[in-house]
Amino acid sequence: MGTNYYLYETPPCKECGRPYEPKHIGKSSAGWYFSLHVIPEEGINELEDWKKLWNHKGAIIKDEYGTTFDKTIIEKEITERGIFEGPSKESKRWLAENSAENCPNGLARARIDGRHCIGHGKGTWDLIIGEFS
Repeated sequence: MGTNYYLYETPPCKECGRPYEPKHIGKSSAGWYFSLHVIPEEGINELEDWKKLWNHKGAIIKDEYGTTFDKTIIEKEITERGIFEGPSKESKRWLAENSAENCPNGLARARIDGRHCIGHGKGTWDLIIGEFS
């Protein structure tokens, strides 16, 4: 179970109130590094690219349930993750079976495979391309 976050680069239409198409920032899943959605064809390759976008005047960040978040909150959600407990024998086996790596802060992170995970961020996030569920 996880929560997806979206960036609305401009406020909703002043005429009809309809929001413009958002960009998917990524997904927060319990026990995992943040899955930061990178979109190379749009110049979004790293967290710093997202920060530039959400710092534009009028930009709004919402989760999939419609809750609005301040940019400092979403940045903490991405960069300050951890459960800080060592993995059990069962969780180590699960990590191996699910293309994941264990990390010192007790979280799992995606293995770089060049198809889904194309890199690891400098903190508690992975660089993920493609579709999210």
